[in-house]
Amino acid sequence: MSPSLCFSFFFLLQFPLISFSKTTPAGARFPSSLITPEKVSASAQNKLYRTKYFTQILDHFNFYPKSYQTFQQRYLINDTFWGGAKNNAPIFVYTGNEGNIEWFAQNTGFLYETAPHFKSLVVFIEHRFYGKSIPYGGKKSVAYSNATTLGYLSSTQALADYASLIIDLKKNLSATESPVVVFGGSYGGMLAAWFRLKYPHIEDTADQPGGLELLRKSFKICKNYISADYLEGWLQTAYTYTAMTDYPTPSNFLSPLPAFPVKKMCEAIDDPTTGNDTFAKLYGAANVYYNYSGTVTCFDLDDNSDPHDLGGWSWQACTEMIMPTSGNNEDSIFPASDWDYKDRASGCKSIFGIEPRPLWITTEFGGHIWKQYYLLQWLKRPLEWWGVLKNISKSIVAIVAKEGAHHVDLRFKSSEDPEWLKDVRKQEIKIIAEWISQYYHDLLNSFDHIYSESSVLCRG
Repeated sequence: MSPSLCFSFFFLLQFPLISFSKTTPAGARFPSSLITPEKVSASAQNKLYRTKYFTQILDHFNFYPKSYQTFQQRYLINDTFWGGAKNNAPIFVYTGNEGNIEWFAQNTGFLYETAPHFKSLVVFIEHRFYGKSIPYGGKKSVAYSNATTLGYLSSTQALADYASLIIDLKKNLSATESPVVVFGGSYGGMLAAWFRLKYPHIEDTADQPGGLELLRKSFKICKNYISADYLEGWLQTAYTYTAMTDYPTPSNFLSPLPAFPVKKMCEAIDDPTTGNDTFAKLYGAANVYYNYSGTVTCFDLDDNSDPHDLGGWSWQACTEMIMPTSGNNEDSIFPASDWDYKDRASGCKSIFGIEPRPLWITTEFGGHIWKQYYLLQWLKRPLEWWGVLKNISKSIVAIVAKEGAHHVDLRFKSSEDPEWLKDVRKQEIKIIAEWISQYYHDLLNSFDHIYSESSVLCRG
């Protein structure tokens, strides 16, 4: 029998400030743009992972007949460097976020690049109701149709999915003694932490005459009509998500961006050729996010395409993932904003017909993290005080990266990576190595204990 702490988990979490436009009261979808993010070629995908499916139960927590319905849950696997079950080699698992799991697998190089060092199996599990892991026969029109079907989209159901899949995978691989290290970033990082807690045994211009037409031309909007609210949300999305993905190397996580895109935005705002034309400056900055490739001639603010399959996040943001965000206009370019629960609740009621449960997450998982986690907090300014900025214990480790960005350390390494990022990854590898070493030590001791007890019984 393996020791009780047979799973060690790695937790990586950043908390970006996310803006919600007035036009999306439910709050929570990633920006949509005319630019389809670049795809990794089929040959590159084949090298990164193989695609598999697991028959998953719809409802883990009830015993109604309908609870036993199943759906196909996608997961991606790479065993190139795995040391095998006989050696109890570790299994690295990425707990999927609110989107297509391939999107995250193609932007999380840290797992692949550390696999040779640890001889680990790499697994990315897709979150239910996203990507190709859609219940009800894979039909989004049915799965997203109403609160009755969307009721099965929750973090607790997703965590139970991950637990069931991991247990089955370990059994099929005869790898029951292999330690599992769980990774995640953003919402996926929250899931990684909660997984360890729940399954430790596994491991104004618009009001002027002609103002809207002026805005449409200034910002190169495709259609003949424009909503001031949509434009505000469109601009805020560009600035917020560029700040969030201010990586030190070129990237393509949300949109194709250059290295240090915030600097490029500032250069666009300071462009002397725009003179005192505020609209031209704002457009130039937004263009860095939406059109850095220079191929788009106009923008559709009403574009509802969803290239990353994020459709279910609005439901989660209306039910359990209630994360208040607000801001002032003293430390940023954004107008002051106060978070109002009544506005959120009203929007959710009008869209889904349900009332949010703002305290459910802390009721279910608690407000603190207790055992064996690693947290990376990127800290641009002292204003961002809400992160974990110091070690809580020997096994709850915080590393502060003052120049960091949204789970930048999980990305593929590059020759352009700055030294601080290289140092962060070295620290992460050291922490993971210590956890796995401790696991093997405990495992060996448990076998020695069982052997000694057996010897006593035999002699008796």
